[in-house]
Amino acid sequence: MTDLYTDGNALAGPLREIFAVDVTAATSQCASCGESGPVATLRVYDHAPGFVARCSGCDEVVLRLVRGPSAAWLDMRGAVFLRVPL
Repeated sequence: MTDLYTDGNALAGPLREIFAVDVTAATSQCASCGESGPVATLRVYDHAPGFVARCSGCDEVVLRLVRGPSAAWLDMRGAVFLRVPL
């Protein structure tokens, strides 16, 4: 069976609508295993309403992004931090 995910670059467009910078270049740390790296290295599953990004090290959920007609919900409880280069 092949994996049904793309890399974290799939979040560039959706996150650009919310943030003024390219968040895929930001560094995040997984709350589960402690692995740190660019958001672009997360494994993104986009075959449902919204996006689920998982750690490439332990496969735990790092962030979820769902967008409706008038709002977006960003759940980052799986990340210890998000460091955005300015």
